[in-house]
Amino acid sequence: MNESTIWRPAVASTVKNRGMRIPIGVQCIALCAALVFAVRPAITFAQSPCPGIHVQVLDIRNSTGTVACALFESPEGFPYNYLRFATNIMVIKIRATQARCDFEDIPPGTYALAIIHDENMNGKLDANLLGIPKEGYGFSNDVKVVLGAPSFHAASFPYDGQNLDMTISLHY
Repeated sequence: MNESTIWRPAVASTVKNRGMRIPIGVQCIALCAALVFAVRPAITFAQSPCPGIHVQVLDIRNSTGTVACALFESPEGFPYNYLRFATNIMVIKIRATQARCDFEDIPPGTYALAIIHDENMNGKLDANLLGIPKEGYGFSNDVKVVLGAPSFHAASFPYDGQNLDMTISLHY
């Protein structure tokens, strides 16, 4: 067979001095070290979530409809007019009677949360003729409803700009 038809790997042909071979064990250690340092920022990021207010919504009656999480920074419109006055609103599809709202990039301050299980997805908390809610609701600080919605002051909490994990149970 003619030498011009023999294929040789490109790496083998570039090695000029075969006397300076690096042992395979050292090569493996160097490659592993390079991979660890290349992946390190991704590992660090995965362990620390973005700063924000993270809300786990519990006691959802069923997986019908959506959960609306409304974050207020002032008493204006709290909690009824969340579509107009809330600082941030998240509407989340319910999966297996669970929902989670993550508010990120929120500046430090005083806030209050109102959570609504909008079963018929009409954008409001439905109530009967007496004004008693027919859909699920919940508030920060687990404030209970007594003859009407709670005040902003009762549901408010301080936020320092770091991670804040909250759990809010819905009431029906």
